[in-house]
Parts: sequence; structure tokens; C-alpha cells
Amino acid sequence: MGEFWPVPDVLVYLAGRWRVTRSVRDLASGAEGEFTGTTEFRTEETGGLLHHESGIFVWQGVPRPAERTLRFLPGPGGTADVRFADGRPFHDLDLTSGRHRAGHPCSADLYRGEFTVLDADHWRTVWQVRGPAKDLVLRTGYAREG
Repeated sequence: MGEFWPVPDVLVYLAGRWRVTRSVRDLASGAEGEFTGTTEFRTEETGGLLHHESGIFVWQGVPRPAERTLRFLPGPGGTADVRFADGRPFHDLDLTSGRHRAGHPCSADLYRGEFTVLDADHWRTVWQVRGPAKDLVLRTGYAREG
């Protein structure tokens, strides 16, 4: 896909508030959904960021509130160690080239993510989830607020 926007320090880049739009497609059934909301990355005492996402998820026409919390801990050389809210490891994140691929096993399913920084105020993720329980593609766009 063209050029990527290198990010020397992922925590500095992500800090702040972002508008979020996510499409979810179940490749097995063809069902589709969409999440719209906000993500805020707030500085914690650890030097990392608390990531809180909230909004509305519409699945097969049914809207419901949705939220999640992650922790982005400082890693070496401007990278981050991404963890679930309870501290379990999720994935690493290195955007020094403007692009990163990560994986995460979840039970028998495998999550494969690609992170791409488009410019100073826009980035995206694409997660492919495959396994016996899931066959999904999640595409998320982030646009900085303010």
C-alpha cells in the first residue's frame, strides 16, 4: 500500500483522544457489524497509557453499548507492550517504521493484526481472527480529535 508514517515513540503518538470506526465481518456467515465511538489514551503513573474505548456496536441491526480497556506499557526504543486490563499479555507494538504486524493466540483461535500509521492524525488496524470459533475480519480507522 504505499508510504507509512514512521513513529519514533508509539506512546507519544497515541496519547490523546481518537474517533474510532470499526467494521466487523464474519467470513463464515457473511454477517456484518460496525462500531463507532472514541478511544482515549491517558498517561498512567507507570509511564504507559491507559486505553479506554467506548461507543455503540451494531451487529446485524441491533445496537448495544460496547467498551474495552487495554494498557500500553513502555517498551524498548519507543515501542509498547500491549496488555489486557487484567495484565495478561496481548501483543507488542513497534511503529518506528509506520507499520507493524502482531499475533495473539486466544484459546484455539489466532488473532493476526496489522497496524499502519497513515499520518500524524490517522492510523488503522486490520485484525484477522481465524480458528474453530471465529472467522472474522475487523478493520478499524482512528482519527485524532482536537
